[in-house]
Amino acid sequence: MLNAKRRLSEGHVTREARGFSLIELLIVVAIILIIASIAIPSYLRARMAANEAGAVENLRAMTTAATVYYTSWSNGYPPSLTALGGTALAATCDLAELLDPLMTTAPFKKAGYTYGYTGIGAAVNAPAGCGAPGYNGYLATATPIILGSSGQRSFCSTTPGVIHYDLTGVKAASKPACDALPSL
Repeated sequence: MLNAKRRLSEGHVTREARGFSLIELLIVVAIILIIASIAIPSYLRARMAANEAGAVENLRAMTTAATVYYTSWSNGYPPSLTALGGTALAATCDLAELLDPLMTTAPFKKAGYTYGYTGIGAAVNAPAGCGAPGYNGYLATATPIILGSSGQRSFCSTTPGVIHYDLTGVKAASKPACDALPSL
């Protein structure tokens, strides 16, 4: 009975304990807001770092897939990013099934980045059965969907397979522009 009521003296009940006071609740809310203000920016930085690491790995997979396409189909490097994807039962030079369909179908977005692929150099003679001729080189890019939110850096790779990065997050416009950037 002493737990439920406060007493000034024997026999006189002054008030019942009904919960927290307004000041106590405000202090708890303030503490929660302080913790959130510390944790949320750390979470966003960690998410951006994870997106950037994923973009580098996806770009590395694109580079490997382009090389496998080059050696498998005798059509040079792929004519498009779509040619590296596909979900058919049997791979062809038009749908090689070498990359994740999220990266190889429009809008070419995955994990906070937009992926691009451009054939470079003269088109090769397409073998029979190939819908489009391949190229002598390529430029593969990964650009943040929302700069500063989904990622800060953009990435690119060209024919030798070296991955380069741009701290401004701008997409590399050409092979020389990509090759001029620092490499990972």
